[in-house]
Amino acid sequence: MAHDHSGHHHGHAHDDGHGHGHDHGHAHGLGGHHHHAPKDFGRAFAVGVALNTGFVAAEVAAGLWFGSLALLADAGHNLSDVMSLLLAWGAAALAKRKPAGRRTYGLRKATILASLANAILLLVAVGAIVSEAVRRIMDPAEVAAAPVMAVAAIGVVINTATALMFMGGSKSDLNVRGAFLHMAADAAVSLAVVIGAGVIALTGLLWLDPALSLLIVAVILLGTWGLLRDSVDLALDAAPRGVDVEAVRAWLAERPGVTDVHDLHIWAMSTTETALTAHLTRPVNTDPDAFLHDVCEGLHHRFDIGHATLQVETGDAAHCRLSPAEVV
Repeated sequence: MAHDHSGHHHGHAHDDGHGHGHDHGHAHGLGGHHHHAPKDFGRAFAVGVALNTGFVAAEVAAGLWFGSLALLADAGHNLSDVMSLLLAWGAAALAKRKPAGRRTYGLRKATILASLANAILLLVAVGAIVSEAVRRIMDPAEVAAAPVMAVAAIGVVINTATALMFMGGSKSDLNVRGAFLHMAADAAVSLAVVIGAGVIALTGLLWLDPALSLLIVAVILLGTWGLLRDSVDLALDAAPRGVDVEAVRAWLAERPGVTDVHDLHIWAMSTTETALTAHLTRPVNTDPDAFLHDVCEGLHHRFDIGHATLQVETGDAAHCRLSPAEVV
């Protein structure tokens, strides 16, 4: 067993009985540091949950005081958003748990499950909005414009502020993206309520409120579809959207001495960490430790793949039972 502590690299070789040897290597980059650890959005989650819980309470109070079913319904919807924030927050906390027992990866994948659950929650919320909007188009209800506009305006401010706290991580972390979309969608719905109530107060056109709701639903669906698609992909161990599998395969094939690349698998360990395993055929495997270290470092810096495990085979690739492309 050879150890290169500068790169946290481990390699060993053995013969598999097929007449060709193997080297197995695993490296995490220089100094063992990880750039893929999720950023700490704990404060953002705490503030978001506190603000939205307070807003739900205010909506319930205002809805009961003014006899507004719309405000009470929106309070229920915003309560589901508090739940979605708690879900995403809990998943982010679980992802930091160290591996133990049978969970050798820890609980990182909780972030993927949370993003999937958030996408489903968004679709449920959209269904509720559509149902209510259709009912109101068929049977327009009177809107107490002033109090509804005031409460909805507060909702715009709170949801926008919460969404902005998650904007920085929405592109790199699918779990945070789920929280961001929830808050951004709520801000948009609340803005539609403000505009709708104002226009209704001026024109008396009661159908404008549900019509605006349907327009906002269309916008929410566009964002939610991408979240749902990416969450399902990661749950099924597909390569993350930002990783070009064929580009990774071509880059590995270009490494010095490599004659074949097979059994390549790339998947998400969490919404921020990517793993890879592959077999590389390298008949003349000179300085195997340095080779493995350099390849893992290259994967880390070029493709943002922080957990790479490589098996180097020094014989003919045809001897490996995992060599055919159709074998998984």
